[in-house]
Amino acid sequence: MTPALHRQLADTRVVDLSRPYEVGMPQSPNHPRYSHTLPRRHGDSVRADGGSAANDLIVLGTHVGTHMDAVAHVSQDGLLHGGVDATSASVGGRFSALGIDGVAPLLGRGVLLDVPAALGLDECAPAYEITPADLDAAMALTEVSAEPGDVLLVRSGWGRRWDDGEAYLGKLSGVPGVGEDGARWLASRQPSAVGADTIAFEHLPAGRGHAALPAHRVLLVEHGINIIETMDLEVLAEATAANGTRAFAVIVIPLKLVGATGSPVRPLALLDTP
Repeated sequence: MTPALHRQLADTRVVDLSRPYEVGMPQSPNHPRYSHTLPRRHGDSVRADGGSAANDLIVLGTHVGTHMDAVAHVSQDGLLHGGVDATSASVGGRFSALGIDGVAPLLGRGVLLDVPAALGLDECAPAYEITPADLDAAMALTEVSAEPGDVLLVRSGWGRRWDDGEAYLGKLSGVPGVGEDGARWLASRQPSAVGADTIAFEHLPAGRGHAALPAHRVLLVEHGINIIETMDLEVLAEATAANGTRAFAVIVIPLKLVGATGSPVRPLALLDTP
């Protein structure tokens, strides 16, 4: 490590934007649940010197917890992004095109679009559709302009409900998020990825669940933009507001799951210390 890089890192605050993986955590009902067991415990096998080792078995869907959607995750009328035939691409039980293994590690600029802060609220109301006007207001609050390749993170404040699983899922209340118009606003900025503090990265009307996901269609199918879901943006919102800028360095690295439609990620925001 060079001395200059060492000094730079010494003056950097790292904010973890991921949620902890634990049994019973909130997740979409459309994906396999997270489970964690210890098939081998300390004492099950002991070496002659008294040493022992434990190990784990973890089972989860790739769209559980903080994760990234691959472009192959969603099709429209049988086609993936770029007109790729969805059925042909998935022959053999994994995707030969547009899988998560094709996503390079993201290291670049992140921009927090703090919608509640722009609207003078703590959080968006249940089932609130975040509009292009809201995103304009949130971008103005950042005091920067979006640039191609940025990672644009949309905070609704819904993450404050994480510890109440039913409230966070919002099955009856609905969940705030961008709709089709908001997704087109984001896509027009040509980000490398987008993210949000909700499970579905969508405006979900009360009682409708995941019946329609137009933001996924716009971002994944029409524009090939990866989506990061179930992010923790609360600490980041406080830290960036205190710093006076809602732009920061961000690192997002999906696992190389060959042909998979998604992957767990642990996004990190790197902020200058005041």
